Amino acid sequence: MHSVSKTMVYHLCRYRNTRGKVIPERVITRAPSAELRPDQTDQDSLPPYDVLDGIVEAYMEHNLSLRKILEMNYAEADVRRVVHLIRLNEYKRRQSPPGIRITQRGFSKDWRYPITSKYQDEF
Repeated sequence: MHSVSKTMVYHLCRYRNTRGKVIPERVITRAPSAELRPDQTDQDSLPPYDVLDGIVEAYMEHNLSLRKILEMNYAEADVRRVVHLIRLNEYKRRQSPPGIRITQRGFSKDWRYPITSKYQDEF
């Protein structure tokens, strides 16, 4: 699912369970993890998902500059880290198969960030 934030995934899971419980509660309540090392959670290296998703949405879906995102009262360190990670991992999205899109602008064909020439936005 290319353009679905983590918080939206949880929202969709909870909604789906109101229509008939098919997703185990432990899947919804367990801390997300890439499980690359024991006892690792995503929140060990990322801001909380409501912050992360807000920054990603502002930057990627609404095409806001870093300065505008900072004006939304996100911590500068979080904004810089999230935007850096988006840019750093752009090549992974180019390798992904097409996926469904349920938001206005998806990470696949709707979003392009230069992966050469060391492009930098103004901050």
